[in-house]
Amino acid sequence: MKAALLSIAMLSAIAVWGAGIYAADASTNHAVVDGYGVSASR
Repeated sequence: MKAALLSIAMLSAIAVWGAGIYAADASTNHAVVDGYGVSASR
């Protein structure tokens, strides 16, 4: 049970972190780029 709760907490933290980076890039009008150099087209 502890492992399941830790996994859920970890996945939630990763999702929030990713959303935060996306929002920070979007708020400064930068193109969002992933780690592979692929940018999101608008």
